[in-house]
Amino acid sequence: MSIIVITGTNTDIGKTVVTAALAALARAKGRRVVVLKPAQTGVGPDEDGDAQTAARLAGDGLGDEVGVVELARFPEPLAPATAAHRAGMAPVTPQDVADAARKLATEYDLVLIEGAGGLLVRLDGNGGTLADAARLLGAPVLVVAAPALGTLNCVQLTGEALRARGLETLGVVIGCWPDAPGLAERCNVGELAEMAGAPLLGAVPEGSGALDPALFRARAGQWLAPELGGEWDATAFESRVVAPAAPSVG
Repeated sequence: MSIIVITGTNTDIGKTVVTAALAALARAKGRRVVVLKPAQTGVGPDEDGDAQTAARLAGDGLGDEVGVVELARFPEPLAPATAAHRAGMAPVTPQDVADAARKLATEYDLVLIEGAGGLLVRLDGNGGTLADAARLLGAPVLVVAAPALGTLNCVQLTGEALRARGLETLGVVIGCWPDAPGLAERCNVGELAEMAGAPLLGAVPEGSGALDPALFRARAGQWLAPELGGEWDATAFESRVVAPAAPSVG
């Protein structure tokens, strides 16, 4: 794969950290990697956006860096189409994303496209979405999900939306696995793959984005499955964390 689209079932569930882990593992294998952020919202002109954060975690700071491309930056923390409209700026279209990704794929071995929020968040006033960009590219989509109560519905809806558009769901990754998971988190793990219609390919510990980059890179392989370049094992993870069924009554 030379292009992977990373989407979430919602916002603030770990897409950037998962993107960084993917980039770190690819760089460790000698691949040239770039993170493409179609539309960054809610960040000032001199602040790091999601792509910069992913690159900082994945690069070594000594010249072995991950590329960063941001097509647009809008000041308010809103959906890209709304943020662009309110700022009086031109929105990013799915065709813009596809054109940029194709160009980057001629310069890099791996292009990671990190979306904003969920799969069908609007990029422009015509209803264009990240799903449309993935369709134009024929690129697989990796879904990042939360493990908490309510996630199964979101994961199933995202999986169904991808299949309805003829898009490949590469898999689902838990973007923020808690240190002390509750009953809902432990029960949900066993159902995420079924809801997504695709394999469970990783679980990134909550707070991993705050790690020192060197430690982040050293641990990234423990969080993602071999299909994504790591050594994480779904069967072992589920056997360790999935809650057993409650005893029958009567």
